[in-house]
Amino acid sequence: MNGTILLLGTTAFFAAAYFLYGRLLERVLGVDASRATPAKTRADGVDYVPAHPAVLFGHHFASIAGAGPIVGPIAAAYFGWGAVLLWVALGCVFIGAVHDMVSLHLSVRHDGRSIASVIETVLGRPGKLLFLLFCWSTLVLVCAEFTRQVAATFVATPAVATSSLLFIALAVVFGIAVNKLRFGLVPATVAFVAAMFVFVWVGTRFPLDLVSSFGLSKAGAQTVWTVVLLVYCFLASTLPVWLLLQPRDYLNSYLLYAMMALGFAGVFVASPHVSIDAFAGWTAENAKGAPTPLFPFLFITIACGACSGFHSLVASGTTAKQIASEKDVRPVAYGGMLLEGVLAVLALVAVGRFTQPELLAKLGSETPVSLFASGLGFFCTRLGIPEHSGTVFMSLAVSAFLMTSVDTATRLARFTWQELFAPGAADGAVVAPSAMPTWRRALSGMYLATGIVVALVALLLLGNPEAAKNLWNVFASANQLLAGLTLFTASLWLYKNRKAWWITLFPMLFMLAVSSTGLYLLCTGSWRAGNAVLGSVTAVLLVLAAVLVVLAVVRFGSARRSRAAG
Repeated sequence: MNGTILLLGTTAFFAAAYFLYGRLLERVLGVDASRATPAKTRADGVDYVPAHPAVLFGHHFASIAGAGPIVGPIAAAYFGWGAVLLWVALGCVFIGAVHDMVSLHLSVRHDGRSIASVIETVLGRPGKLLFLLFCWSTLVLVCAEFTRQVAATFVATPAVATSSLLFIALAVVFGIAVNKLRFGLVPATVAFVAAMFVFVWVGTRFPLDLVSSFGLSKAGAQTVWTVVLLVYCFLASTLPVWLLLQPRDYLNSYLLYAMMALGFAGVFVASPHVSIDAFAGWTAENAKGAPTPLFPFLFITIACGACSGFHSLVASGTTAKQIASEKDVRPVAYGGMLLEGVLAVLALVAVGRFTQPELLAKLGSETPVSLFASGLGFFCTRLGIPEHSGTVFMSLAVSAFLMTSVDTATRLARFTWQELFAPGAADGAVVAPSAMPTWRRALSGMYLATGIVVALVALLLLGNPEAAKNLWNVFASANQLLAGLTLFTASLWLYKNRKAWWITLFPMLFMLAVSSTGLYLLCTGSWRAGNAVLGSVTAVLLVLAAVLVVLAVVRFGSARRSRAAG
């Protein structure tokens, strides 16, 4: 199979889906550009800040992507390129992008609050609290896993550390220039994006190598970078969104677009042949030589490139608080997910040049991120770019993906904690802090809420670094279960409001089947292997999800009887 045809064909399919299925979703949801959004009705200059569509798309896309659409397809490529491609293409269009768009729309219609507020309207406050607890636990895992990956990248590629820290300072200056000094968005973008690429070069000339400069071990250097990143996460969660989070994600999005453009051009010119098997069977041998069933592990391993529950937290957490008009829902949410699908296919093509045995050997000795960077770096040689320079640039771009997910996840965890301890109002309205009891106001404070998240992430990463390497397995399964629960909520809301609930019903059934099976297998396997911590965490997540599903089924039965009686 030719990699160029594969990439261009999938991109054309996504473009058609955006205009056809995306518009159908708009009609079903009743998107109304004339309605005022929470970013305007609740504007506070900290969390609720109306954003230009281009700025918001950059923030949203960079936040949802992380390294997921790169790591997942490459890690699952041993199942065959055909299996990966089908799940990415069909899953992205009919499940993942639907999940993201519905999540954003429902949050906008519920005052910019999390998807848990929608759950409260259909399952009551107990269902909301259980869902918030599940979301918060998942977000802590996201913060921990992505922080670990960024710290490891800084140690492996010190040039990335230099450029990343410079990007943070640049973003703060950009935020002040645009929001306070009233610089025009277009000229400011041209100037600051140019400066950002200069900082890429600075990073290659002055790499922050803690191992050679300070004599630290690699483990010691990773610990130092972990602490630095946790301090950054605390600041990113508590500073006004216009000052750091929004401008950093917006500027970094251009780095990500450049990575995808270079990768696209490299694949087009190199026209690589995809040599791995198209389909390795319903059970395939992974890099460790263990037979692995395609169901459910293909659909769990590939999350962000096809469907990811984390996206609902971003959409209903930070994005819904910044969207200036409901007409931006489709391009930001549905379009952002489709672009992530393109990135997933690009990652598949990057490793497709290997044969099946070569791929298994590579997966056993290298990380998916390094395989992606080296693969696109190799293709870029056909554009006249030195392979080393191309590889370093791709690594930097992936690191930018990861950091945007880390800082957004920390802020979302803070929102979730605050909502968990906020008192409920009879009409579901937001309760002002001044009206809360003292103990609730203390527990839901911005700094304490963020501090608890950062402290737990530090405990997970620094308390037992070896055990932390198993976080991805738990996160992946919990992430897909979160997607299923979000789709369950959307289905109930659509049914209650007499809308076409089939658009989320069938995706919901599939995601719940995939995620619950995967989490069960991980739970039982962990206990058999003597890993009590991992087994306990997965068991708790399963119990929480099971209780939520039972509550939903009971409420659905009541709603159906009421609807029939009416």
